[in-house]
Amino acid sequence: MGTGLGIFLLVVGAILKFAVKDSVQGVDLEMIGLILMGAGVLSLVLTLIMQQQRRHTRHDAVIERHDTTLPPSDRY
Repeated sequence: MGTGLGIFLLVVGAILKFAVKDSVQGVDLEMIGLILMGAGVLSLVLTLIMQQQRRHTRHDAVIERHDTTLPPSDRY
């Protein structure tokens, strides 16, 4: 789930809720629009929470160093 998905769901839901005046027998397009808008908001909120948690994560780099200054015959 990303920001793009959340915005897409919000836009499609708003189109179905406010712009579409046709009707399909047995299907409430306005309710589907509301559900899609709710899913879009939920997607955006979850994305923001996940990004906030990622910012507070600590990353450490471990660098290994091997002594290679000895001649090859003395290393073993």
